Amino acid sequence: MQLPGIDCSHRPGIGRRVREFVIAVCLLSTLVSSEVMAQDGAVGGKADASSQSQTQFAPGVVTVIPPAPDPKETFDGPLTLQSMIDAHPEISWEGTGNHPEGRPHFDPRSRTLQEQLKQVILRREIYCFEFSFKPLRQIYLDIPRPDGRMQRKLVQYMVYRVRYRGGDMRPAADDLNQPIYRRIESVSYNSRRLFPMFVLENHETGKQFTDQILPTAVDRIAIREQITAPLYNNVEISRVKVPRTKDEDAPGVWGVATWVDVDPNLDFFSVNVFGLTNAFEQDGEGADAPYRRKALMLNFFRPGDSMDQIADRVRFGVPAYENEKDQAYVLEKYGLDKRLDYRWVFR
Repeated sequence: MQLPGIDCSHRPGIGRRVREFVIAVCLLSTLVSSEVMAQDGAVGGKADASSQSQTQFAPGVVTVIPPAPDPKETFDGPLTLQSMIDAHPEISWEGTGNHPEGRPHFDPRSRTLQEQLKQVILRREIYCFEFSFKPLRQIYLDIPRPDGRMQRKLVQYMVYRVRYRGGDMRPAADDLNQPIYRRIESVSYNSRRLFPMFVLENHETGKQFTDQILPTAVDRIAIREQITAPLYNNVEISRVKVPRTKDEDAPGVWGVATWVDVDPNLDFFSVNVFGLTNAFEQDGEGADAPYRRKALMLNFFRPGDSMDQIADRVRFGVPAYENEKDQAYVLEKYGLDKRLDYRWVFR
């Protein structure tokens, strides 16, 4: 057997050793690939679009979640605007008593204002940011108390980056005389603003912890993470315009979410990120109609206990178990039927 590009004819024994080395490398590569495929197959494969990338503005690896706008989020309806009908009884032509045949005088019943308020479609423009984050970590910091004294506490924090990629969605009117929009168009702006809120949810106890603003923690975290870009808390970042960019190496805008007094026995939990998109769901209309915002749910687990928490490593994703009962138990904690590192939810 002659290997391409290698002439071993003048050196006895060299050709055999090279062939054995190449075969060993191929076998090792096959075994590694098989192991990776087996792990993916055991959990149903990768079911999300997240990726890993290096960033020069905050040394280390960040997990990138791409924007996920949905055309179905650009409209609601048909809805009955009952609050409008109740507030303006004068639009009820039936209540005038001047219609002996039970029909409007001129227009068909469907063209009356009262009937049109029962078939209203609300349309809106939808945007969504790209979200990247570094591993969730812990640090001990001195936190000011209401009485002005300092108290040492364990702070959970997540350093994140947002970038605006454009590609917002909105309904497009082909014919203004037709009430039905048959097309969705893509629009982009020079920049957008972010108004984030991070809610850490313990799946074992059901408790939720909203991020807290800790001005004294930002500088310490920036030094620890070696971040050279400006780092903002979740209030300061709302004053910063996030520019539109298509550059994969663009710095984006960096922020940090912080939590204190989190349950030390935390094992299976998620971080719900609100504000990345303006998409929402509402059942009906009016003050009593349930209103749910679209949030990015990031799943985590922390193998460890309440002792020496700062040494525990928080892992991204849902843990995998070979035992089906154990896997089903964990999936039930997260409210999933299969392993997902993240998902978009309405809450």
